[in-house]
Amino acid sequence: MPTFIPMKDIEKKEDLELLVNAFYTKALEDEVIGPVFKAANFSLMQHIPVMVSFWETILFDVHTYNGNPMLKHIQINQLIPLKPEHFQCWLALWEEVLKTHFTGARVEEALKRAASIAQMMQIKISRRL
Repeated sequence: MPTFIPMKDIEKKEDLELLVNAFYTKALEDEVIGPVFKAANFSLMQHIPVMVSFWETILFDVHTYNGNPMLKHIQINQLIPLKPEHFQCWLALWEEVLKTHFTGARVEEALKRAASIAQMMQIKISRRL
């Protein structure tokens, strides 16, 4: 008989690794945003540690991320135009993966921050058109 493991909040770096890996596994297979990653010559092995560091900085206030996600997405937009449906899909997948694996205050913070990031990126990308 399977053992029930209660869901918990995002508490440590290993939780972020699980989350980010699960998200990108789904995202790469998704018919809406998967092609964006493929067009951008996306490398999962390089990107996962960067995204774990990004979310570690945001959710744990541990400053391990050094980068400019806005610039990266502006560059991607030059290869393949990023549309509102790309951001909506990204947010929906992010929420699905978060709520599949975790529950708690950090989950809600990750959802809130992702929505804010998506909104800001869309605004900045549209200003560059």
